[in-house]
Amino acid sequence: MTKTPEAGYLRLHAAGVLRARAAEAVEALCSCTACPRQCRVNRLEGELGFCRVGRWAKVASYSPHFGEEEPLVGNDGSGTIFFAQCNLACVFCQNHDISHHGENAPEATPEQLAVVMLELQGQGVHNINFVTPSHVVPQILEALVIAADQGLRLPLVYNSSGYDGLETLLRLDGVVDIYMPDAKFFAPDAAKTYCHAEDYPERAKAALKEMHRQVGDLELDDRGVAVRGLLVRHLVMPGDLAGTAKWMDYLAAEISPDTYVNIMDQYRPCGEAGAFPELGRPLTAGEFEQALKAAAQAGITRLDQRPRDLAERLWRALL
Repeated sequence: MTKTPEAGYLRLHAAGVLRARAAEAVEALCSCTACPRQCRVNRLEGELGFCRVGRWAKVASYSPHFGEEEPLVGNDGSGTIFFAQCNLACVFCQNHDISHHGENAPEATPEQLAVVMLELQGQGVHNINFVTPSHVVPQILEALVIAADQGLRLPLVYNSSGYDGLETLLRLDGVVDIYMPDAKFFAPDAAKTYCHAEDYPERAKAALKEMHRQVGDLELDDRGVAVRGLLVRHLVMPGDLAGTAKWMDYLAAEISPDTYVNIMDQYRPCGEAGAFPELGRPLTAGEFEQALKAAAQAGITRLDQRPRDLAERLWRALL
């Protein structure tokens, strides 16, 4: 446990570094390489690449959220900002209407996005949680400058698919307090089929290493609320399509055996999953038990306690 430290971006802002990074990131939108897609379109002039977002970020919704991981939610919730569109576009996405068909979501200027952050802070949440931010990091940074000027103090959560560019992550060094990436598909063929990104495993592994280098293992304050560190989400897929055991081995060996992991069992056929017979069913209880066993065998023991009986299920998996 630790006391709540000052959010990292406040120090950078006081030194003028945050403003400089924001300006650099926005300028780079003229030939966008914000994510691994490397579309190189001029988003400053409204040109659209894979993510189909131009100059301004699009915000689908925002609110205090109580369905996130336990260390993020605490007693007062996580201040989630859901950005529309996505740089990955998984065929089974549970937010398919937002990530694939979010063209009509309202655009947010930097001033408007700053107001959203401050409004959430005013509602008493523990953090500001950017959901699907990989394609709008420049827009987040320029809004953050304004929000910090106007009193934003909460830690920031970067809640991404894991398909993140290293150059972009370096711009976030010292800005983001808590990284929460997915670890989706370990095999390139699966990533190509279901995420249109054959290089996803390579990019996600590199991103996880950089995120951990910046913030280390997840740290909690004396209330059990996350203040800094890495939290990895892994959605278990039917037929082990995600490669759970390989991911757990990778996290333990290449990141840290103390990595905090949320092994998720909520896969359901959504979006375009119906076009793929192997994705056309929910996860079975046995498949989830096997995933828990794989984590235990790899030495990953810091697991999110949602559902509440997860520890008991892990114990049974070890028997």
